Amino acid sequence: MENYGLISTICAALVLAFVFGAVARQLRLSPIIGYLVAGVAVGPFTPGFVGDTNLALQLAEIGVILLMFGVGLKFSLDDLWSVRLVALPGALVQMSVATVLGYLVGTVMGFGAAESLMLGFSLSVASTVVLLRELEDRKILKTENGRISVGWLVIEDIAIVLAIVLLPLLAAMGRGETGSPVETIMAVGTTLLKIAAFVAIMLIVGARVFPWLIVRVAHLRSRELMSLGTIALALGVAFVAYFLFEASFALGAFLAGMVLNRSKFTHKIAEDSQPLRDTFAVLFFVSVGMLFDPMTLVNAPLGVAAVVAIIVLGKGLAAYAITSAFKLPTETGLLVAVALAQIGEFSFVLADLGRRLDLLSLETYNLILGGALISIAINPFLFKLVEMMPKKPAKPADA
Repeated sequence: MENYGLISTICAALVLAFVFGAVARQLRLSPIIGYLVAGVAVGPFTPGFVGDTNLALQLAEIGVILLMFGVGLKFSLDDLWSVRLVALPGALVQMSVATVLGYLVGTVMGFGAAESLMLGFSLSVASTVVLLRELEDRKILKTENGRISVGWLVIEDIAIVLAIVLLPLLAAMGRGETGSPVETIMAVGTTLLKIAAFVAIMLIVGARVFPWLIVRVAHLRSRELMSLGTIALALGVAFVAYFLFEASFALGAFLAGMVLNRSKFTHKIAEDSQPLRDTFAVLFFVSVGMLFDPMTLVNAPLGVAAVVAIIVLGKGLAAYAITSAFKLPTETGLLVAVALAQIGEFSFVLADLGRRLDLLSLETYNLILGGALISIAINPFLFKLVEMMPKKPAKPADA
């Protein structure tokens, strides 16, 4: 069986993800809950078959790359610009509130400063997958409320991508591994220059070359070559970003998707790559579940409750307060607050990176996963509560 670790892990992950995902959908929960539970079922903390965690994490890395590529394909500068006055300050303030609350909870629980900050920051970003799915299910993605929510989320995603890029360097600085202050400044400056160079190349050269390349592939009139070329582009750019520019796989994939956003084949690219992106996204969530110890819900119920309170109440109230300050309709404020009152894939990515850099303990990592499971599970019900509230005539938003 050891010789077939990859096959057995993928088979068990996908089969159980389908079963538990279907059950979750029947219960009107997000299928993501089912995928996470499938991961718990094949993880080392439950009896029965145990998947290869190392292989699962490598598959999850591909899932992150394709997730970010998909986010980039949906990223429109025009849409973001139209809601910038609300989305930019709103996202930054809400992330700050969540980080501070997480830091305070971590401090009360006896965590160190770095771990408390990592806890708070990991709780500050909502799940792109959950938010887009809820908005699409309710057919409000293209409305003004939907654009504000997505714009807000994109700002959070960009902030987290930058954090993922810089966190290893900041961790090394905290351990004194970067040398003298001058050497530290040089190391940070070099890293930022490399990332800036990569972003500039992508926005200036990639924005011209990649759409042209996709058009040439489209003229071959081969669906499989179109799909293969799209995935190869996403993975190739992510690889170059990581190994040549010291950026993250996530940033490379995001920019690859973004420069293809204005291509006339954007819709076809998104459509053709969707099945593979969905499959690896499922494997990503299963791999996250494999690392979760369900006994955390029993052994640390107060910690999990505090994390859920930050995600749902802290972030939700902060979002509502910000939209109220901008004099947006109550319906808009409630919808944005509910849409962002959950955490998902980027929280997992950031928490896992913190764990690998010894900034987060496994216990704290499990608190974040427990909070994610509960917040994702109750998110659809929060949407229904907002929908049941009496509507008032909406005024045009100043955005």
